[in-house]
Amino acid sequence: MTHAERADTGAPDAGAPGDSAPDAGAPGDSAPGDGAGAPGGFGAPGGGAGVRSGRTGAAGGGASSSGPGTPALPAGFGVAIDPGTKQLDAGTLFGGAPARVLRLSPAGRSALAELRAGPVRGAAAGRLARKLTDAGLAHPRPPEPAVRPDVTVLIPVRDRAALLDRCLAALGRDYPVLVVDDGSQDPGAVAGIAAAHGAALVRRPVNGGPGAARNSGLPRVTTELVAFLDSDCVPEPGWIERLAAHLADPAVAAAAPRLVAVPAGPGWAGRYTTAACCLDLGSAEARVVPGTRVAYVPTAALVVRRAALTPAAGTGGVFDPALRWGEDVDLVWRLHDAGWRVRYDPAVRVSHHEPHGWPALLARRFRYGTSAAPLTMRHPGQVPPLALHPWPALTVAGLLAGRPAVAGLSFAGSVLAMRATLHRAGLPARGVLPAMLTATRQTWLGMGRYACQYAAPVLAAALAAPGGTSRSRRWARRAAAGSLLLGPPLTAWAAGRRSLDPVRYVLAHLADDVAYGAGVWAGALRARSTAPVRPVIAWQPFRAGQASDPQPPPRPGPRG
Repeated sequence: MTHAERADTGAPDAGAPGDSAPDAGAPGDSAPGDGAGAPGGFGAPGGGAGVRSGRTGAAGGGASSSGPGTPALPAGFGVAIDPGTKQLDAGTLFGGAPARVLRLSPAGRSALAELRAGPVRGAAAGRLARKLTDAGLAHPRPPEPAVRPDVTVLIPVRDRAALLDRCLAALGRDYPVLVVDDGSQDPGAVAGIAAAHGAALVRRPVNGGPGAARNSGLPRVTTELVAFLDSDCVPEPGWIERLAAHLADPAVAAAAPRLVAVPAGPGWAGRYTTAACCLDLGSAEARVVPGTRVAYVPTAALVVRRAALTPAAGTGGVFDPALRWGEDVDLVWRLHDAGWRVRYDPAVRVSHHEPHGWPALLARRFRYGTSAAPLTMRHPGQVPPLALHPWPALTVAGLLAGRPAVAGLSFAGSVLAMRATLHRAGLPARGVLPAMLTATRQTWLGMGRYACQYAAPVLAAALAAPGGTSRSRRWARRAAAGSLLLGPPLTAWAAGRRSLDPVRYVLAHLADDVAYGAGVWAGALRARSTAPVRPVIAWQPFRAGQASDPQPPPRPGPRG
């Protein structure tokens, strides 16, 4: 279990060229734990990765030596074009994660028409469907399964017998269940609950964490699929079948539902966690790709292809036993690196138990923060706490410093640079102004979230003793610091999380951020590395070019 977070701010591709830019998502909205674009959210929009351009006639890509390669999407699968995808003309699509321009040849246009009319029938449509779903321009619609999936449910648990009882009752007896007792202090209670629900039991004498517990259970699983489920989850009926349907695609290793909070009590902490469940990745479906809006999925509820786990296993097992937190992010990223696809399907929901009191809530946020450092060591470059795009960052810096001329020149530079890039790519430049306004807003929110999480004492000092030679200058600096402090939580509250009044929501949000940031700092100090807290500059430009029509992927065959 983990909460891995990052911020990506000021993406210049927040909207389609030639159209008004949609809001890429306010920090604190729906990233891993907080929101798309949240600092401290690996789930930030991947706009900074640049817009890619290519030409396709409905082709795929090359094969991977360790994963499934790039096969066509199977016949019978449909696709739904992502709401953020814009069709600029008859043969040009813009969107995806990270954003890109895709130009279609005449054959590609015919394949797209087939996909709009119904499910995949021909090979060309299948290859284009793979291209679109891999890029995030569209999402797969699996056919109804003909048979029940061959799956075993694996549940790690340590004590919490009442929660295990609730989980198993919701799960039912449709599939075999294996409970792994991870060194409970009262093993008899866990064993009794498992027996009452017909679940098999594996007992670990020493607690090793959820990853180690899953490693102990996996050798006993013989089914094609394994459904990881935490004991504090309450799945809805049919969740396994709906997620397993995605694995009818041979390139998909895993599929995850949306995790929402089990409604907590009327207390302040409980109402806050219900409104801002830290494992809720939002309502937009996605392919899971590091550096994009949905950069990972937790294994609190995850249906996985067992054949994909064995090659991904390290010396200690499928899950790295050295990671008490972050083991799920690590596994998902290893599957991605091996060439597998992982899908996030928010139409499927699983409820997750959240802490009811402030000590438990903040302690968990601190523990989640400690996962950033080991993940940074294992996956360099995939865990920056803040990604800044130069032009929007300069604009925000000018505004915060009270230098309107600097801010104005920087914003004008961002608009002109984007217009020039679009012109070179042969794309319409309508909508550049609102896109850059959105990018500037996202940068301000991201910088505020980062400052609260990793530099809260500095913000407090700026508010208490801002310095300056005049009263007006001191209050201007206080206003700048206050905007960084209050902007992200108020934006999140205004976006619809109004089960709490704004004052208590803002205070809870700030405490949440500070606890998480303290955990990141603790992990960074333990690792003797500044990488987990060091911002990065995203220099990648809007990349546009013309590529030749890719050929269909090679047929799998023996490898020498």
